[in-house]
Amino acid sequence: MTYVITHGCCSDASCIPVCPVQCIRPRPGDPDFTTAEQLYIDPATCIDCGACMDECPVSAIHPEWDLPDELSEYLAVNADYYVDNPIVESSPVEPPRHTLPADRPELRVAIVGTGPAGCYAAAALTDVKGVSVTLFERLPTPFGLVRAGVAPDHAETKQITRRFSAMMARPAVTCYFNVEIGRHINLEELLEHHHAVIWAVGASDDRKLGVPGEDLPGIVSGREFVAWYNGHPDVADRQFDFSGERAIVIGNGNVALDVARILARPADALARTEISDHALEALMGSELEQVMVTARRGPEHAAFTSGEFSSLIHTDDVAVRAEGSEVGHGDPRDRAVRLLQEVAERPPAPGRTVMFRFGLTPEAFEGTDRVESVTFRRQDGTAEMVQASLVVRAIGYRGREIDGLPFDLSRGTTFHESGRILTGSGAPLSGHYCTGWFKRGATGMIGTNKVDSTETVESLLNDFERGTLQEPTASADVLDKVVRERQPDVVDKDGWARIDQAERALGRQARRPRQKFISVDQLLEASRAAN
Repeated sequence: MTYVITHGCCSDASCIPVCPVQCIRPRPGDPDFTTAEQLYIDPATCIDCGACMDECPVSAIHPEWDLPDELSEYLAVNADYYVDNPIVESSPVEPPRHTLPADRPELRVAIVGTGPAGCYAAAALTDVKGVSVTLFERLPTPFGLVRAGVAPDHAETKQITRRFSAMMARPAVTCYFNVEIGRHINLEELLEHHHAVIWAVGASDDRKLGVPGEDLPGIVSGREFVAWYNGHPDVADRQFDFSGERAIVIGNGNVALDVARILARPADALARTEISDHALEALMGSELEQVMVTARRGPEHAAFTSGEFSSLIHTDDVAVRAEGSEVGHGDPRDRAVRLLQEVAERPPAPGRTVMFRFGLTPEAFEGTDRVESVTFRRQDGTAEMVQASLVVRAIGYRGREIDGLPFDLSRGTTFHESGRILTGSGAPLSGHYCTGWFKRGATGMIGTNKVDSTETVESLLNDFERGTLQEPTASADVLDKVVRERQPDVVDKDGWARIDQAERALGRQARRPRQKFISVDQLLEASRAAN
């Protein structure tokens, strides 16, 4: 018997160190670690101990004998990985260990951003005795895209916040939420109170197509639409038109699949999730009959992971189709292509359908007061006009420039070397580091940020041990006073705990995981409530 890793894998590799026979691949440092869709267990080597399942933060590992029917294919998926990637080295990977210098036993680090990258960095830093971390977050709530980006019907993925919450509970971690860098405290002041700053601010802008009509009402970015149905305060008041027959999603990455699934599922299927109330109410009135997911290239270049696509086609209340003439030429040995070819052969089903199209490049959006149609150019050069009342542009995220930090406008990231932010001349910007999407771009899974942040933390600790970081000139107590004077509505650990408890309590009443507060005022009121 063996254990099996399934599509929910977050790739943070927590399972690897606990495996006594090192039968999980790829490992951090392996050539394909950052590009693999998930991790895989070698069934020929697994000794059926279950340590990996106990350690998995997102419940993605199952024993072979207890695999749900819809996940049964993953036994072969795990085994198939080792056909081309046999295990040749099974020595345990030893994580680097650090001890602060005896003459400088205290290191203070500020981390801006509390998404996965920031949380993983804080955990790695506070594993070292003598390191204290100050977490800053613009919103009253932590966890970044885990809270505002992971689809509400992917509850297992959101379980990663348990690990992050445990990190935040450490005495060495101080939290200042609802505090904006550049408004309540500036870059220079951060370094006055800390040896270093790690920028884990993510990618809060979206990429654009640059075609005529792109700014018409009814065209929205995937980033904004995802934030809307997840209850992000910045977009809670947005309204979308679901009165037409068709919505078009441009792009076919995992975000596009999430958007298509949320648009296609019956609202009552979402009513037991933590989807925002305003999104649930709007989707209840949806008259959409088709959600069309489009891509410029062929199926062999599909941007989604095969695991997420498999999950979509096994969703009972969603009908999935593909245009047979557009997927028939792909190599069926490619799992994603094979799955697309299978759904292309399905007979039409009643009800709302997600249709996958390939080889369509958007050339123009047409409409009078709002979008009414999209003109695509096929690969053979002919044009195709498709009617739509809603278009979601899901073609990627990009970072936003921060005043005072170097920024690569073409890539939408900062400049760095091993997490050290670089100036225009290529020299390190002393005391400033980066991790996550602001560092590498909007790629990878949640767990990819763990390896990414480990690299950054290694650079920071090495710099501190070499004595290249300046000592802070003000204490943590002074920082606390400054923050609270400038932002009386700061939310600390206790405030966030009250928000969390209140949302969960409301959720229990509605038989949901949580019922989110969607405005800053509501969040602040909950943060001040008596227990």
